[in-house]
Amino acid sequence: MMKTSRRTVLKGTGALALAAAAAPTGAFAQGKVLKIGQLGVMSGPEASWGLVNKFSAMATAAMYNERGGVEIDGEKYMIELVSVDDRNDPKLTVSGAERLTGQEGIRYFIGPNMDTTATSVRPIAEKNNAMYIPYAFDRSLYSAPAENAILGMIASYQVAPVMYKILRDERDVKTVAFLARNDSDGLLQRDEGVKVAEALGLEVLSSDNTYEASITDFFPVVANIVSQAPDLIVMSAVAPSHGPQIMRSAREMGYQGLFASEAAQDMKIINEVAGEYGNGLISIGGASTPEIRSEYMEEFIDRYIEAAGEWNDEAGTKAYALEMILMTLQKAGAGAIDDISLFKAAIDDFSVKNPFLKADQQLTYVGTDDFGQKRQIGVPMVITETKDGELTTLSVGAVA
Repeated sequence: MMKTSRRTVLKGTGALALAAAAAPTGAFAQGKVLKIGQLGVMSGPEASWGLVNKFSAMATAAMYNERGGVEIDGEKYMIELVSVDDRNDPKLTVSGAERLTGQEGIRYFIGPNMDTTATSVRPIAEKNNAMYIPYAFDRSLYSAPAENAILGMIASYQVAPVMYKILRDERDVKTVAFLARNDSDGLLQRDEGVKVAEALGLEVLSSDNTYEASITDFFPVVANIVSQAPDLIVMSAVAPSHGPQIMRSAREMGYQGLFASEAAQDMKIINEVAGEYGNGLISIGGASTPEIRSEYMEEFIDRYIEAAGEWNDEAGTKAYALEMILMTLQKAGAGAIDDISLFKAAIDDFSVKNPFLKADQQLTYVGTDDFGQKRQIGVPMVITETKDGELTTLSVGAVA
């Protein structure tokens, strides 16, 4: 984990914040501008997820703008980011999407971060001819007839079979209990996880324990699970601020087993809240562990730290969103800036060397196995474990 703090954090998370990342004064007025939106939860328990989207987009925009912009059909476009905090409220997500795609005329935006918010913007994206990259796992967003959303990360039902198998085979996990947040994201991830666990021969001790997002005391909920002494507690769709509270509560009650999350977590928050009780969390990590990072990823990390004040492992995954939009526009041509049908037509055959990896590995769109069409960014599947305040790598794979 990298904790270095280099600059004052750019933490404006109001309803609308404009970030003209690293652009020379007057550059936007003098040249061509490509507006990209970012819409997500940047306040409340899930704030880390949307903020990592924002800072990742700022980092990528800064890298391109420092080089004079992104070149599309021989012309350079400076990148202007328009960022909206939806506070995990579908009503605000809808109004934010209307502003981005209607008033601002943006055709490409990153986010939202939850099933409910991502589903709420689908009609707006389709009506206003916009593509978006949500971090939600509802298959209907990416399966025909839907075609405007592209999943920006690995879904819970894609990582669970790999994660649970590793824990079964290498950590002797035999029993599991599920604890889910009581909303559509949490219940979906729990149901998918139960199916995977049972298919792998794990004994599911319980799956009916849930909690509300507004919870402040996890002891009553966790006590029931700890009393069952499972080898593994799966925290379904757990927010970065809630995961460490659950872990600490369980450890203080004597729990000795492992934890798992198929949603990305924040190592800084784990250290601050769980402290010595933060070991033993297996989760989907960022797609850029130190051993596989390219020089380009190292540059991205520097720019991310300049924007956010410190590195967050999840940014290794969210680095891909704006980069893929820009590279696909380069392939589709300048006409795709306003005509998303050209962007869609370029998806199936899109393939470039992954700029974030040392290895000569191609970066493509994937998802055919799960969605029947390529509507997912082919980010590496990295599974991590927390050990002594750090994230360690368990496995690196891919999705077909």
